[in-house]
Amino acid sequence: GVGGGNDLCINQAVVFIEDAIQYRSINHRMDSRSLWLYRWYYSRTCQWILSLTITVILALAFIEKPSSLTVTSDVRYRLPAWNPPCALTESIELLCFLVFITDVSVKSYLMGCEEFWKNKWLMAYILTLIISLTDWVVSLSFSCTEDLRIRRVLRPFFLLQNSSMMKKTLKSINSTLPEMTSVLLLLALHLSLFTMFAMLLFARTKDGQQDKEWARYFRNLPDSLTTLLVLLTAANNPDVMIPAYSKNRAYSIFFILFVVLGNLFLMNLLTAIIYNQFRGYLLKSVQSSLFRRRLGIRAAFEVLSSLKETPANAQESSVSVGALLQVLQKVEMDGRCKQAITSSLKMCSCDQLSAAQFQKLFEELDKDGIKQHPPSPEYRSRFMQKIQFAFGHPYFGYLGNVVALANIISICVVLVLDADKQPSERDDFFLGAINCFFILYYLLEMLLKILAMGVRRYLSYPSNRFDGLLTVILLVLEIATFSVYGFPHPGWRPELMGLLSLWDMVRLVNMLIVFRFLRIIPNMKFMALVVTTLLDLVKNLRAFAGILVVVFYAFAITGIMLFRGAVVPLGNASVGPMNSWNIGQTTLMTLLWIFCCDPLQLVLGCFSAPSELSLGCLLYLLSVDVICRWAKIYFVAWWLISSVIWVNLFIALLLENFIHKWDRRCHREPVSDIEYQRTVELMFRDVLEEPTEEELMEKLHQHPHLHLCR
Repeated sequence: GVGGGNDLCINQAVVFIEDAIQYRSINHRMDSRSLWLYRWYYSRTCQWILSLTITVILALAFIEKPSSLTVTSDVRYRLPAWNPPCALTESIELLCFLVFITDVSVKSYLMGCEEFWKNKWLMAYILTLIISLTDWVVSLSFSCTEDLRIRRVLRPFFLLQNSSMMKKTLKSINSTLPEMTSVLLLLALHLSLFTMFAMLLFARTKDGQQDKEWARYFRNLPDSLTTLLVLLTAANNPDVMIPAYSKNRAYSIFFILFVVLGNLFLMNLLTAIIYNQFRGYLLKSVQSSLFRRRLGIRAAFEVLSSLKETPANAQESSVSVGALLQVLQKVEMDGRCKQAITSSLKMCSCDQLSAAQFQKLFEELDKDGIKQHPPSPEYRSRFMQKIQFAFGHPYFGYLGNVVALANIISICVVLVLDADKQPSERDDFFLGAINCFFILYYLLEMLLKILAMGVRRYLSYPSNRFDGLLTVILLVLEIATFSVYGFPHPGWRPELMGLLSLWDMVRLVNMLIVFRFLRIIPNMKFMALVVTTLLDLVKNLRAFAGILVVVFYAFAITGIMLFRGAVVPLGNASVGPMNSWNIGQTTLMTLLWIFCCDPLQLVLGCFSAPSELSLGCLLYLLSVDVICRWAKIYFVAWWLISSVIWVNLFIALLLENFIHKWDRRCHREPVSDIEYQRTVELMFRDVLEEPTEEELMEKLHQHPHLHLCR
């Protein structure tokens, strides 16, 4: 009937608007049962279950054999890691697979047959599940005793496919690869040519005393290539040229040319190309997200416009305000946006909305409202008004910053004076007394600010919440200290009583005081700009970080399979091979070490010459020569992906974010009491192009399941 058709159109509009909010594709089934299933699938509960399942299956590697998830990494003192029974880990993994099978089945049904064959991610999802289940059956048949488990390397795919933004970021990175490859090939040519020059320049001579450079670094082609590759990271500079430099200073020209051309020109050229290309491809991805949002809103308008008889001319299509209000009641969206759109509708004098008006209403989704701070209390007393003016003035906050700085300086002075003293010689009276004084001031400052601003206005500022929380924690710790050890007095250094010693309590208080000093950041404009840039990176680049987690995990699992049992504890062969080279603390810390520090000299040196003793060899001593050759390829590949490509990508995004904020700071315009900041496409929103009417309607006509109720 007509009522049933109207309900279907209302539900279709609700789903389209929710798709627009989340930047989802609208190409899915649109019948009543499918709409119910679609909303159920994207409900918070279902998505939370899916996210929990992904977390569990990734975390399994921390407890599966081999595992080194222990408190200490020292093999001499650590207890045996927990080795859960095979049935437990395999059962958990099977439950995870069942959730993924349900997930892919629902997605495939909702998408429809035609869209299914176009979706490469969905087909890869099914293929990954088939391989993983096959490998799981093999593990079960061997009672988890087999060393090779292919499905472990595939586990990060479940995280990757569940995030649309991660897929877009990965696609952008993939599109940037051709340009990056050209520079990397140029870098490889630079490395190869200088390797040839080095082997000719430092060839073996008759005088063995003069061949130190050849013996240590350029004995053969692999050694020469490795030496110059490490020099490219500056990890072995200037050690690598000392023997040749001692023989003849002119040899330094070779190394200077190599470093200048490689480090200063080619590596920075790579950064410039990545910044330029990646920004362009990411901008295209963000543009497609904007198109999805506008398309979802326009689709909602089209189905709602069919609720009443309209002229055949599409330009005269309209939607009643009442129908839109009915849709908004069902839509799951941010409360601020819903309230803003509802208020605009109620203030609208017309009963019908055109397509342009409808689209304009939902531009509220592109804004992130910064709530207006509540008003301060109004006091009638002249005295209270003066108190409110004095303690609500910014200068009172500056005074608090000066006091916090004085507190930091006093703590530094005490720490310097007591640095070389034994705990028994230390007198904590002075430090305890000044801490007591400053904490009382912080408490008084907080109470006076609350008196001047009111509780609601005080808590509306993040800096005040940060300040107040630390003040309360400091006060509780101070009361706990006094209740156990009494008030400070000369010679105040009692023995341990309770959970923490006096010195531990004082140290904890001092660390919180130092942390509290961060309150000065909002008062320093340039520092605040830098901090907000970093915070925006954390908020808006979660997809980028997620892909980094995927790469970390895949390389760590590969490291388990390649080097398991190859490391022997130095000087303690009776312990046997260390099976802890795994996804636990060992593998991840090793990869993180290379990612952050470029210690290729130690790592590659240990794998190629396991008899040499060094700090790196204590961690990476290998006893199998065949594995050593592959180890170089493994670590160089990780270095290229993480330290070369990934760090440059991060620098590119950091630059873009900072430049965006700097431009806004330099061209800031007056704003109203409620400021708006662009979200999601934060860095690119100002340069995005709005899709045209023709583009939207052409895309809607290509929808495989949409049948407008006209």
